[in-house]
Amino acid sequence: MKRQVEVLPDVAGIVERALGLILERAEAAIAQRGSFSIALSGGSTPKPLYEAIAQQSLPWDKIQVFWGDERYVPPTHPDSNEGMARRAWLDQVPIPAANIHAMDTSPADPAAAADLHEQHLQQVFQLAPGEFPALDVVLLGIGDDGHTASLFPHTAALNVGDRLITVGNKDGQPRITFTAPLINHARCVLFLVAGANKRPALSAIFAPQGDADTYPARLIQPNGELWWLLDQTASVPVP
Repeated sequence: MKRQVEVLPDVAGIVERALGLILERAEAAIAQRGSFSIALSGGSTPKPLYEAIAQQSLPWDKIQVFWGDERYVPPTHPDSNEGMARRAWLDQVPIPAANIHAMDTSPADPAAAADLHEQHLQQVFQLAPGEFPALDVVLLGIGDDGHTASLFPHTAALNVGDRLITVGNKDGQPRITFTAPLINHARCVLFLVAGANKRPALSAIFAPQGDADTYPARLIQPNGELWWLLDQTASVPVP
């Protein structure tokens, strides 16, 4: 499936459209495979989406929740992606604790934490060495520098091709992140992008030719669906 780009009036429009896409894919995944897996993103744009999901009546025991990346802070920290999603959604619904697969940031060494989470994913998805799981939905955003998840421009994480999880680096601050190959094995990748400050990066990401080392979101070319939901202020011409 080639890239689908939709322009919505505002963040509320993005949330409504994203909610519909997620619910459709959740219903199909549960009907076909008995469970639905989703990887969450951080930032301000997805928060109202999580609040909207929390209002749905869903078979919570059949939903498995992951994170595409995490800042190296405790879940109680205001910058924690896990903490935000728990407050907005997960703490509001009867989802089993075993279905929530947060990235553990308690180890002193971020590389050790990345290894532990990789091993956890291998166990959850019953993977052989070298195999990648196909998550049903991976939610992503972009920064105005063109990064996505914690895949930042000109960092070592961009070149990791044989791992599920690696250490990202933001100005010397470690993050734990999905690798580009793990994201690209997803059945559906859904970018949510709002704000005029994202337009220069979007133009570079959408350009027919470009440098993924400078604009890492160009690395995301999934095997499955690829959706970009933009608000009016972020909208750019699509080649």
